[in-house]
Amino acid sequence: MTYVSEFAALMAVFAVVIVAPGADFALVVRQSVVHGRKAALVTSFGIGASLLFHISYTILGIGLIVSQSLALFALIKWLGVAYLVYLGIRSFFETPMNFDERALTADAGKAGRVSLPACFGMGFLTNALNPKPVLFFLSLFSAMVSHETPVPVIFLYGIGMASALIAWFAGVTLFFTNPAVRARFAAGGRWFNRVTGATFVLLGLRLAVQKAG
Repeated sequence: MTYVSEFAALMAVFAVVIVAPGADFALVVRQSVVHGRKAALVTSFGIGASLLFHISYTILGIGLIVSQSLALFALIKWLGVAYLVYLGIRSFFETPMNFDERALTADAGKAGRVSLPACFGMGFLTNALNPKPVLFFLSLFSAMVSHETPVPVIFLYGIGMASALIAWFAGVTLFFTNPAVRARFAAGGRWFNRVTGATFVLLGLRLAVQKAG
């Protein structure tokens, strides 16, 4: 199998995984509606960087250690649970959105002003504090990547996968920051905050009951 066909096979499987809704998707949607396009795009890059982080330490063999250590797996998992619940509670009690037409179009107004490094960190932590990708990449690489494939080539595979993830969330961002779409969600005000807050909490609870096996 050539490197191109090997990468294509990896991407075929990964493409199905990245479109499945989860905490990353919920975060990008919320960032798009509440804080605007720039914040959501930077958040997407944070998620992509975290994915590359997962892939990197999996390739280096650290992922195998995490997957075999119940203590390490549990530590990462419960940090992830705590962070998702924190995001949920903060979202639930956040001040409702109140945009005028200009703010919806230009990402102006109070809700649009948010620290971009904080957005990047939020995206990175939401993805990084979930140990499940370690198990996914271990099984994916074991099944689909030849042991003869050089490590630098596998890192390039990882960069391609991270780029695909960022591209997907960039598309999600463009859709949800469309003024007409964003206005519909903004009209929900407090209810949008409550629904997204409850979603983060439920995702945290789902992570809590997951096991390393």
